[in-house]
Amino acid sequence: MIVGDLLHLDDLDIRLAWGTPDLLDRPVTGLSSTDLQDPARYLQPGELVLTGLVWWQPADASGALRFATALRSAGVAALLAGEGTHGSVPDSLADACRTHGIPLLAVPAGVSFRAVTDRVYLRLWGDLRAGAQDTAAIPETVRHELLDLLHADAGAGEVLAHAVSRLGVPDCSITTAGGRAVAATATTAVTAVPATAPPVPPAGRGNTGLPVGPQDGSPFDGWRLRPHLRSAAAEPALQALAELLAPLAARAHADAGARRRAAGRLLDALAGEAGLAEPLAACGLGGAESLVAVTARIDGGRAGEAGAAPGDGPPVAWAAYALAEALHPLGAPYAAGTDRGGRSAALVAAPVEQVAERLRRARPALQSRLTGRRTLRVGVGPAAPPAPAALRAALVQARYVLEGSAGPVASAAELDSLDGLLRGIPPEVTAAFHARLLAPLAAHDRENSVSLLGTLAVFLDHDGSWARTAEALCIHVNTVHYRIRRIEELTGRSLARLRDRLDLRTALLCAPQPVRAQAPAQAR
Repeated sequence: MIVGDLLHLDDLDIRLAWGTPDLLDRPVTGLSSTDLQDPARYLQPGELVLTGLVWWQPADASGALRFATALRSAGVAALLAGEGTHGSVPDSLADACRTHGIPLLAVPAGVSFRAVTDRVYLRLWGDLRAGAQDTAAIPETVRHELLDLLHADAGAGEVLAHAVSRLGVPDCSITTAGGRAVAATATTAVTAVPATAPPVPPAGRGNTGLPVGPQDGSPFDGWRLRPHLRSAAAEPALQALAELLAPLAARAHADAGARRRAAGRLLDALAGEAGLAEPLAACGLGGAESLVAVTARIDGGRAGEAGAAPGDGPPVAWAAYALAEALHPLGAPYAAGTDRGGRSAALVAAPVEQVAERLRRARPALQSRLTGRRTLRVGVGPAAPPAPAALRAALVQARYVLEGSAGPVASAAELDSLDGLLRGIPPEVTAAFHARLLAPLAAHDRENSVSLLGTLAVFLDHDGSWARTAEALCIHVNTVHYRIRRIEELTGRSLARLRDRLDLRTALLCAPQPVRAQAPAQAR
C-alpha cells in the first residue's frame, strides 16, 4: 500500500490537503492514532499518523510546526488530519507539512477514525505476500479464513479461537498493556472474556507478550498476544498471528481514541458554558440519572518527557488511559479523557461505592505498570445529577480529595472531618494560617522549657476540661489555668468562646508537624 491509495478508498472521501506525486508514492507500513503534540517517540518509520487535531490551538502559532517536526523526525509516511474538531485542516498545518515534505490528507468530519483504521489495516493485510517470513508461517487458506472473519466484523475471541484452532499453536490470550483481558482461547471452545474477568497472567516469567497493532507508548494502552505455553516451534506462527490480528487492535485503538476525544469534549464543556446534552449523548451517558466524578494524575515523571504538560511529568493522557482500564470491567457507561488543561478525569454511571471499590482493586495492577518513581493517584467525587453545576461541583470535590489525600485512592465520602478538609488546602496557605495565629506561642516555646503549644493541644483534645488536661500533663489544675491565661494573652483569643477554640484548633491542625505536649516530667 502507498499513501496515494488512501485517496481511492471507497466511501471515505479522504482528500489531499497538500502533497506531491512522489510523496504519494511512499509505502505505508502501519497506522498510529494520536493527539499528543510531540508523538515522535511512539511512531515508526513508514506509518500513517491519524490525528483529531485536539492538540492544535489557533493562538499557538508554532504548534503546527512543532508537530510536523516530530513527524519528520520519526520518518512517517503521511499525516491524516480529522476535520471534526476544527471544521477544516488549519492552513498553518498545511504550511508546516509543506516545510517538512509530509503529505497531508484531510479526513471529513463525518468519517470515523475506526473506519479509516479498519480500511488501512485490511488493505495492508491483503498486501502481505506469502513469501514473507512471518506470513509463510500461516497457510494461505487460514489467512483467507481470518480475513473473512474480519470483514464480517467478528470479535477478538472468535478470530483468536479460529486462528489457534487452525494453526495448532498453544492457547493464547489477548490482553491490553495494562493487563486487562480482551479475549482468550480454551482447548475446546471459543472464549470471549467477559467484562468482569480478571487479567490473564503472562505465561512464563518475563513474558510480556507479542505486540499487536498500534502501540502508542502508554503503559496501559495497546494489545499483547500472550501464549499460555511457550513453544519455540510455534514462535513463527505466533509472530505471524500477532501481525495478522493488527486490524482488530487498530479498530479497538481507534474506538478508544474516539471515546477519549468525546470525553475530552465533555470535560471542556463542563469547564465552559456550553450545554451538556450533546456531549453526554456522544459519550453514551445521555440517559444516566447520576454520574460519579473521578479524577486521576500520575506524579513523578521526568521533566520534558514527550506528551507531558508543564509540571505534570508523564504524558498527561496516561492517567486517562489508566482510568479507562480500571473502569472498563465495571460494565457501566463511562467517559474518561483529558481536558484542555491537561487534567484527566472520568464520569461513571455507577454507584459511588462500587466505583471507589473498583478503583482500589485495580490500582495496584495499574501502578505495577509504571516505572521509576511514577505514582498513579485517584480521587473519587460524589454522585451528581447530569447537570452542569452539579457535575462541576462533583469534579471539584474529586480534584480536592486527590490533592489533599496522602493515599493512592481517596474518596470525597471520606471527607468528614476538619483534618481531612484541611489536607486539600495548599501547604503554603495552611502554614501561613498556622504562623499567623500561633507565632507568639511558638516564640514563647523557643525561649522556655514549658510548651504552651503542647498545653493548648492537650486542652483542646480534652474538650476544654481543666481537670483532664491537668491529669494528662501531670500538673496541678491551677497550673493549667495559668498557662491558658498566658495563651489567651499571647494570641488575643478567648478559649471560653467556641469560635476562638475552633480557630486555634484549626491552626494546630495546619502545623507542618503535629503539635504534641511535652513529657510530664518536663511539663512540671
